[in-house]
Amino acid sequence: MTGFLLIFLAAAAVIAALVGIRRARRVRDSAAVKTHSRPIYHGLNAAIWTGVPALIFLILWALFKGPIIDMLVLASHPGAEALSESEADLLLSEIRQVAAGTIFKEPTPEVRDAAVHLQFLESLAVWALVAVAAALAAIGAYVGFRVVKTRFRARHSVERSITWFMLFSSLVAILTTAGIVGSLLYEALAFFAKVPIQEFLFGLRWEPQIAIRADQVAGQGAFGMLPVLFGTFVISMLAMAVAIPVGVFSAIYLTEYAGARFRAVVKPLLEILAGIPTIVYGFFAVLTVAPLIRDLGQSIGINASPNSALAAGGVMGVMLIPFISSLSDDAFAAVPRAIREGSFALGATKGETIRKVLLPAALPGIVGGILLALSRAIGETMIVVMAAGLIAKITANPFESVTTVTVQIVTLLIGDSEFDNPKTLAAFALGLVLFIITLGLNLIALRTVRKYREQY
Repeated sequence: MTGFLLIFLAAAAVIAALVGIRRARRVRDSAAVKTHSRPIYHGLNAAIWTGVPALIFLILWALFKGPIIDMLVLASHPGAEALSESEADLLLSEIRQVAAGTIFKEPTPEVRDAAVHLQFLESLAVWALVAVAAALAAIGAYVGFRVVKTRFRARHSVERSITWFMLFSSLVAILTTAGIVGSLLYEALAFFAKVPIQEFLFGLRWEPQIAIRADQVAGQGAFGMLPVLFGTFVISMLAMAVAIPVGVFSAIYLTEYAGARFRAVVKPLLEILAGIPTIVYGFFAVLTVAPLIRDLGQSIGINASPNSALAAGGVMGVMLIPFISSLSDDAFAAVPRAIREGSFALGATKGETIRKVLLPAALPGIVGGILLALSRAIGETMIVVMAAGLIAKITANPFESVTTVTVQIVTLLIGDSEFDNPKTLAAFALGLVLFIITLGLNLIALRTVRKYREQY
């Protein structure tokens, strides 16, 4: 029903805009003085009045309808006030299943009555939503048509609406970031209440398997993050060791040396690598690259693991080449040609011009591409799961299996552990560490760009 209402509101806004434009033209043609705003602004103003209030109501309805109906259903169920929060959630789940016709066991008469009440409230909510949204659209259209007058400042009204929309978009972005940070902090603090923070930050063992039930045999668990963090660092550096030189040098060649026809063919082919799903890279790593690296290690006398950091890092580096190459290419192309010609006029060679003039000028774009690629490397999961494994260890041997923070977060959140279990809460602590690392990388990149911009 929500989708149909959105289509209805969009159609109503378009119709209101067309009618508002025609009405404004009639007012303009019949007026003795010049109108303040063009007819298109009167039409846009009518469309905004028609669609926006009803859309705001629709958003608020979607946010609060479910909790309100759940509260009314529980209020009509006898004995619901004595239930705990988890018991109330289970009861609501059973009532919804009965109301939907999915019955696994014979429900009690109270549950059947509550399911009937839920169906009635859902039906009532749908009709109320349609009625109120249509009424708001009609009232808004009436207001939008009523203000179509000679001296009405419709352009100012439209511009104010656009300003408020941009402000709302900015607030959504800020509040979303604040919500992410707040949720990470809240759950991480709950984890640190169960596991000492010094053990998490400086521990050398990562074994989060602990007993879920009292009768289950399991270890006590070890939550030292250093092995996981070390694996993330190793794989990311191996990936960047492949991606940075290949990406930057390919951008230099395409910008400064390649012909127009060669560039037109090769650049799109390079950028195709960015569109390949990571699961395909994972298959390529585990089926092709990992066996080759294992055979290479054995041929030089190194005991290589079937899953290795070198396989995951190498394939991930190939995946990251388009991010660095494309942004670096755009950065080189944005450097004014007069700077190149001035360097040549002073007697510099092409290599000296690239090294001493173009690289400093294009450094912000290059650093941005490298930072984007590094963030992608740190956050990559599928390639690491398939090619590097799940074993957390501190080793400098790239032929051995390691794991990363993102892989462990996924592993910890899959299973039947309770949410307040240290094993599950450890995922949020790892997420907080990952957030801090990414923030630090951004600050370093900003300082680097500022420093070289001043030199240049």
